[in-house]
Amino acid sequence: MGRGSDMMSVFVALLLINWSTDTTASHIPYSHTHDVGDSEGWGLGFSYEDWTNGREFAAGDTLVFKYQPGQHNVVPVNGASFSSCRPTAFYASKAVSTGNDKFKLKKGANYFICSLPGYCQAGMRLLVNAN
Repeated sequence: MGRGSDMMSVFVALLLINWSTDTTASHIPYSHTHDVGDSEGWGLGFSYEDWTNGREFAAGDTLVFKYQPGQHNVVPVNGASFSSCRPTAFYASKAVSTGNDKFKLKKGANYFICSLPGYCQAGMRLLVNAN
């Protein structure tokens, strides 16, 4: 085989590499960052249920809870702890309170509460369903 055949093989290989890269890249989902409560942040007097309405969340997206450190906390919990506003010891140990707390969403239901006395009952709890 001659030099033309080698050049054709290189051309076809580069074409296949370019094609596979282009088609793969178009199927990679992009994750988004969501500031919980938008400019209101994480605090009392805000409807987090209303905040989630009309928004789309995906597994891998990040939620950012912004608030004045020391005034609140964020605890990722399960459905039972969300409903009762009482985290078990396991979940309570996962409480964070930096004022700029970040959590990656998993597929399905993701539950968060403020575990300070009375805050969850007053509405500081968030349920996000991620596709």
